[in-house]
Amino acid sequence: MTHQIHSPEELGQVVRTRRKALRLTQEELAGVASVTPRLLGEIERGKPTAQLAGVLRVLAALGIELEARSR
Repeated sequence: MTHQIHSPEELGQVVRTRRKALRLTQEELAGVASVTPRLLGEIERGKPTAQLAGVLRVLAALGIELEARSR
């Protein structure tokens, strides 16, 4: 499935939806992704200043690929 992400909130919703589809708690996913549960909560809430390295680890743990395109 492909999603166009235009805001931190949209990315957070994709992360939350995928986590729930995998039946993982925030604590479980945080452990797998080597981030704190607090950071994961911030990502899911769409905090615009969430640490990029942590966001990338969460996406990888969920099997979500990030792609950048030029227009």
